[in-house]
Amino acid sequence: MATNVLNNEFDLILVGGGVVGCTAAKAFGTDGRRVLLLERDLTEPDRIVGELMQPGGVNALKQLDMEDTLQGIDGIPCRGYSVYRNGEFVEIPYPDNPLTGRPAEGLSFHHGRFIQNLRKEASATKNVTIKEMTVMRLLNDNVDEKCVGVVAQTKDGKEEKYYAPLTLVADGIFSKFRKEFTSKLPDVRSHFVGFIVKDLVLPSPEHGFVTLAKPSPVLMYQIGTHETRVLVDVPGELPSNANGDLKKYIQSNIVPQMPESMRGAFEKALETERLRVMPNGFLPPSPNQVNGAILLGDAMNIRHPLTGGGMTVAINDVILLRELLSPENIPSFTESDLVIQAMGAFHWKRKRYCVSINVLAMSLYRLFAANDPNLVILQNGCFNYFLLGGDCVKGPVSLLSGLLEKPLALVYHFYAVAFYALYLEFKRGGVKGLPVSIMRIFTVLYAACVTILPYIWSECKS
Repeated sequence: MATNVLNNEFDLILVGGGVVGCTAAKAFGTDGRRVLLLERDLTEPDRIVGELMQPGGVNALKQLDMEDTLQGIDGIPCRGYSVYRNGEFVEIPYPDNPLTGRPAEGLSFHHGRFIQNLRKEASATKNVTIKEMTVMRLLNDNVDEKCVGVVAQTKDGKEEKYYAPLTLVADGIFSKFRKEFTSKLPDVRSHFVGFIVKDLVLPSPEHGFVTLAKPSPVLMYQIGTHETRVLVDVPGELPSNANGDLKKYIQSNIVPQMPESMRGAFEKALETERLRVMPNGFLPPSPNQVNGAILLGDAMNIRHPLTGGGMTVAINDVILLRELLSPENIPSFTESDLVIQAMGAFHWKRKRYCVSINVLAMSLYRLFAANDPNLVILQNGCFNYFLLGGDCVKGPVSLLSGLLEKPLALVYHFYAVAFYALYLEFKRGGVKGLPVSIMRIFTVLYAACVTILPYIWSECKS
């Protein structure tokens, strides 16, 4: 931790002590910047998402020399996924990690334990000061129309002003400062209902598990020696948790669709474990246009957590930002014009890794939560595409894991799934069903286009 800071002036203020705030504190502090990180509550967080680090995220942590933060948290290796649909399973292993040449490996864990390790790492970094305070507002210089710092409050109500030529806001999905950067709001499509199942044996140990239930998927992964996280996606209006309707919904609609070997453990967990809710939404990124401040993390860009890509995007954002704002490129953050130019480059350069992860998360969720006949056909095509193995598995899972940064590869595999789905329909319908199958060419391809293209457009239009 930084010492001998005799005033309230820093080079960089970080708002939020989560994944972005801590990794940025380590990165910029190591580069010699005087950093202040402000977090309203430094006790261990308790969340139901942010519990799976994809291999691409693990690689990004290594680039920041922070891979040790994944140690000592009872994390469970994740080597891929298995998917269950209508009594049938398909294995989707991760490909080889290009950095090691060995099979790629992610890690699932209790989110709070990982965050506490990140905070310890940041705190131990030279030039970094961490304070437990709530940021109340950003300080603006009305003459220069520039953010010059923040006003923060201690738990006993005392307010302090802190000044820096650059403030990085990363206060999460429920950001109270987002409105000062963009008029966009998260588009909430569904909610994850999370709970823990004790000592559950998954069909493929050390793999995430997805059940393609109706009306939407169920995601599971082991986050500790005896604990498996279950996330039930509930689209539309959420049944009340307070009066027991939510539990009844899961018992009557979801449990019967799970593999029979899991149903008993599910029923027991629903009786003994607390149900917790988290909104799932979509928020495309916006260019940074605020002088003296940057919005980052889930405050700036959100995708459905089904594919677990959020932390991978966030850490790669920190790596790119550190490169663009390095002391070699920008000796002092007081050089506002250089910072704004760097943020323009940041907005476009980050697309090489975030577009694939964001678009895949949203389009895959739309397929897995198929709500019309054409999407059901695409879902069937997707599942059977995975059954083909080879590049039909390697390509999509390389994108999902953050190991392949090629948006065009996503488009290729998505439309390959669409045409394979049409092939299966022709095969199923035979000669007698030929007229219907021909009509399906148009309706299914249209469904494919409206599934993926709007997300690509929203990611790339600005």
